[in-house]
Amino acid sequence: MTLTPKLSRRSLLGLMTAAGAVAVLAPSSGRAQAEPPTTRPIPSSGESIPAVGLGSWITFNVGDDPVLRDECADVMAAFFEAGGRMIDSSPMYGSSQAVIGHGLGRLGGPPALFSADKVWISSPAAGPGQIEESRRLWDVPRFDLLQVHNLLSWERHLETLFAMKAEGRLRYVGITTSEGRRHGEFERIMRDYPLDFVQVSYNVLDREVEERILPLAAERGIGVIVNRPFRQGALTRGLEGQALPGWAAEIGCETWAQLLLKFIISHPAVTCAIPATTRIDHVRENMAAAHGPMPDEAMRRRMAAHVEDL
Repeated sequence: MTLTPKLSRRSLLGLMTAAGAVAVLAPSSGRAQAEPPTTRPIPSSGESIPAVGLGSWITFNVGDDPVLRDECADVMAAFFEAGGRMIDSSPMYGSSQAVIGHGLGRLGGPPALFSADKVWISSPAAGPGQIEESRRLWDVPRFDLLQVHNLLSWERHLETLFAMKAEGRLRYVGITTSEGRRHGEFERIMRDYPLDFVQVSYNVLDREVEERILPLAAERGIGVIVNRPFRQGALTRGLEGQALPGWAAEIGCETWAQLLLKFIISHPAVTCAIPATTRIDHVRENMAAAHGPMPDEAMRRRMAAHVEDL
């Protein structure tokens, strides 16, 4: 197939017991159940998805341990109960795909699921086989979104994904990068191909994508998924013990995790942030960030400056 280019968190709650944390979060989670979370439209289709999703890097890589698998399934149950949809994984993430499949099976295949996975293999010819194995592990009829992970063999993998989309075997196509890698090439692909999504690293301290990637996504009508919103927990651990600023209440933030997430999902170009967690209280805390008022640009600058000063 020839592609046609297209022009156009952590834990202030970490010191609490799980039961205590759930009790503290009960009012927020109650609101989350009563009101749907803030959603964002996917630019290429207009379909709306909640602005907070669920990642699986490291957290769901629990092997065959039945207790840990069930704990992950409980996290997924809390995620869907709070109105979540997008779960993201990759063949790179160890047993995460099988663990997601286990959870979806326990939950009876939640209809709200927006399944996002990746192709990550150097051999383009092996891409379709890897995709099919990923689908089998998730046990879904098809994926909503498939992404070329970290641009590995991206040219041929994109051919495969666009062909799948044309055949009705896939809904959306994307590419990913993490920790600021290969942004120049990333931009070129964004300009030249009809992508539905890009996935990038972005948080209150790592803001390089604000300069070119996010504006380009807005210009080109490409959805943006944000990984590493807490720097794999380093941000929330670093803020532990610091008092939440009084003005955080203006945007409905009760914890640092919510403040950090609201900074991300309030950016006009961002479609969904995908924090990963192994705890029910944390997934409820994260989903609560998709409720209440969102910061405007002046507040976002204030948030960034405050965290930088700390």
